[in-house]
Amino acid sequence: MSSQKSWFPFNAKQTVNILSEFGPLVAMFIVNAAAGINAGTWALIIATGVAMVVMQIVLGRLPVFPVIASSVTVLFGIMTLVTGDAMWIQIKVTIFNVMFALFLFGGLLFNKNFFQHIFEGTFHYTKKGWDSFTWSFAWFFVLTAVLNEVVRQFFVKDGMYPAIGSSLYDLLGFQMDGVNVWILFKIAFIMPLSGLYAWYLTKLMAKHQIPDSEVVEGAAAAPLKASVGKAGTEFSSSGSDPLLARAVGGAGKAGPANSRLS
Repeated sequence: MSSQKSWFPFNAKQTVNILSEFGPLVAMFIVNAAAGINAGTWALIIATGVAMVVMQIVLGRLPVFPVIASSVTVLFGIMTLVTGDAMWIQIKVTIFNVMFALFLFGGLLFNKNFFQHIFEGTFHYTKKGWDSFTWSFAWFFVLTAVLNEVVRQFFVKDGMYPAIGSSLYDLLGFQMDGVNVWILFKIAFIMPLSGLYAWYLTKLMAKHQIPDSEVVEGAAAAPLKASVGKAGTEFSSSGSDPLLARAVGGAGKAGPANSRLS
């Protein structure tokens, strides 16, 4: 393990995804504390746009999930600016997480595993593994949606925490409104929780991984059979040795005995 990996274990793609998720929240936290909710929301929208540009530059493309999440963030950010109510940017998390969880549960119900459909060409796991991953992921979205609503409802936007004159206020010397409490909850609690959950998923999926040798053999079998049948035509049309073309073509047209060997 390199010295860089020992203190920062993320690659470029993972780093960009983390920054695109929590970077705009940090910007909103700082600006909201200094200049109010409207300025904080503008900081959120601008930082989200910058994050998408960085994703395009670093990754060479815009990943589906961050783009969807960023687009929803911008939409609800605009609604916050129009209404002057931070509720929109806060409730966005609840709505998005609940809808995505229902989408995943629905896919499992109809035997249409979303993650398997999208990622099975890159990651090779058993069907049980994909279903366990999706089931767990959906429930994690439900959990974060519930926690988001608890914090949003309990820390009202006009409340000040800690209260002036309290021992905690005197100790820390600062005061936060409900929006900043919510942002701090996202950064200081949800972010570490997501990291622990990602570690758990890694351990979970390791038990269901299909060995690379089996993947290569399974993937190569079908194209090989198809190519044998077409090889004679391909060789003859490309001007290759006619004897070789007939030999390969004959293998593709083999009788029942050869069929049993294939």
